[in-house]
This record gives sequence, C-alpha cells and structure tokens, in this order.
Amino acid sequence: MSIQLGSGSDDELLETHEINVTPFIDVMLVLLIIFMVAAPLATVDINVDLPVSSAKEQPRPNTPIFLSIKADLSLALGDTVISPSNLQAKLDQATEGNKDSRLFLRADQSVDYGDLMAVMNNIRAAGYSKIALVGLEEAASP
Repeated sequence: MSIQLGSGSDDELLETHEINVTPFIDVMLVLLIIFMVAAPLATVDINVDLPVSSAKEQPRPNTPIFLSIKADLSLALGDTVISPSNLQAKLDQATEGNKDSRLFLRADQSVDYGDLMAVMNNIRAAGYSKIALVGLEEAASP
C-alpha cells in the first residue's frame, strides 16, 4: 500500500517566502529572562517613603557672599582679608544682619579638615547655619 500525495510533478512544489520566527522568539525569551533577573538588582533595596515637598525653588542671591580659607589659614570675605577675631562683625556687615543668608565657603585644597571645621564652627557660633561648600567640577575625560 502506498499513498500518493500529489500528481508527482516537481513543478508544483512552491517555495515559501515566510520568515522563520522561532529563533527570534527564542532570543526574545532569553532577553526577557535576563531583564527579569537583572531589573531587581538595579534598584535600591531600602524602601523609603519620601515626603513631598511644596517648597519653591530658592532664588539665587544677586551678590553671593564668599568666605575663603587660604592655604596659610587666613580668611577672606569676598576680596577683603579679615581676621578670625572679627569674623562675626564682618559677616553681619556683609549680610546686613540677616542670619538666614547663605554663605559660600571656599577652602584651599591644602587646608586641613580640622581647620576647615574650626572655621565652620566659628560661622555657626556667629549664628549662620546656611553654609554651602564650594568646589570645582571635575572635567569630563575624553
């Protein structure tokens, strides 16, 4: 017994011009598994419920107040060299007595951390709590 499927002519065999999507689906499933495993690893594991802030963006001061600590530990308020003993008086004069003014503190790279903290403590003792540390941004490497 034999079964004949067609009339027997090779001319009737037609080529199919369809894309085989099975390898594409296999690759997509592998990528899906990779992302499903890698995604939880890319997130922070500590759950924190952050509060919402309705504060407006603070305007930048027209004339920022820079206090500089030089390498020899001398202080300069703006371009004027001042002594540590009259720091509070000079800060009050520069801020017009506004203790909420933001002070921009710049320090030479060679200044010791303890000396920097001593100046910051003197600023806080003078009643100023808004201190911003100034540094240079690192240039992007090519």
